[in-house]
Amino acid sequence: MSIRVGIGYDVHKLSENRRLIIGGVHIPYDKGLLGHSDADVLVHAIMDSIIGACKKGDIGKLFPDNDPEFKNISSMELLKRVYRLISKDGYRIINIDSVIVAQKPKMASYIESMEKNISECLNISNEDVSVKATTEEELGFTGREEGISAKAVCLVEKSL
Repeated sequence: MSIRVGIGYDVHKLSENRRLIIGGVHIPYDKGLLGHSDADVLVHAIMDSIIGACKKGDIGKLFPDNDPEFKNISSMELLKRVYRLISKDGYRIINIDSVIVAQKPKMASYIESMEKNISECLNISNEDVSVKATTEEELGFTGREEGISAKAVCLVEKSL
């Protein structure tokens, strides 16, 4: 077996007239994340961690933001495509650890659903997906509620 680790980071600006989707969960809030797709910052960070671990580039390469095919697409659909891509090459996800950085809204009541959505898309156990959330104590762009960011680490294995 070959074991690899990948990291992912994503950030999106909060904007009026957008739905807030994080981890495939619609979170009622007065703003949403601005982006070409549904701007699911958590799923984007997770995808980048998986793609990086498998040396497949990044989400901008696989799903360019100037391609109309991906306009307003669900990031959960993109995550399924990433899973199919790496599976064809013999990779298996061992686990994912991630964190959402947002001053508001509070994420605690949505985390279990996020973990379930992600694990189902990746065909892994819910026990192998960890989502956490934190604030930045009103510091920086997330603390000023200008945007939301997410970070993720993924461990994969490949049969030799």
